[in-house]
Amino acid sequence: MTSMTQSQRDDIRKRYLQIDTANVADVLDTLGYFEQGLDPTFRPFPADAGRIAGWAYTIRGQMTPYGLGGDAEKMKACQGLTEGDISVWSGDGEGICYFGELIAIGMKERGCVGALVDGGVRDVRWIGDCKFPVFARYRSSVQSIARWKVNASQVPVYLRGAVSTRVVVNPGDFILADEDGAIVIPKKLVEQVLIETEKLTVSEQQIRTALSEGLSLAQALEKFGHV
Repeated sequence: MTSMTQSQRDDIRKRYLQIDTANVADVLDTLGYFEQGLDPTFRPFPADAGRIAGWAYTIRGQMTPYGLGGDAEKMKACQGLTEGDISVWSGDGEGICYFGELIAIGMKERGCVGALVDGGVRDVRWIGDCKFPVFARYRSSVQSIARWKVNASQVPVYLRGAVSTRVVVNPGDFILADEDGAIVIPKKLVEQVLIETEKLTVSEQQIRTALSEGLSLAQALEKFGHV
């Protein structure tokens, strides 16, 4: 995929917000990408946060004992976020909150449109108040400071998968998450998957309309084909 202008990135992101992860997953299957879905424990915080769609900006960390006073590497990593990005957090910090309200505010100020966290989040109520959607595996009041430290950003990372142990997320891949779960679209396929999923979405809408007008499911599928 060639380099995009910010306007093109915005257009693609807005179009992805109109389609469902279920249809994206089906399209990826037809292209031979069977393991892009993320673990079903990923869910929105707060529960009514809505969906997220954006370009993966990866952040990686690990359990590391160190003194209180903050994680300079975490703050440095967040400075690289740009408009339309999703911050993707990975690492082995089970039980640890990777970030809370104040970092979420800082990410939003830089144009980041959400976070995908293979770990914990806290300050859920306040993050909801600032309208910054987060999909994470759990919530935890236990902070990362002195326990879990960022060691890299904008590198390939592993996230827990739905049908595989791990899903690789590369910087610039596309993240979509909604009521059905979260999925990763490889960078080189972002536009192709979007176009094919929009076509599939139209077919589904036609079937729903036909059903509401009295056709049986068998008749609708015969007319429009299986989806």
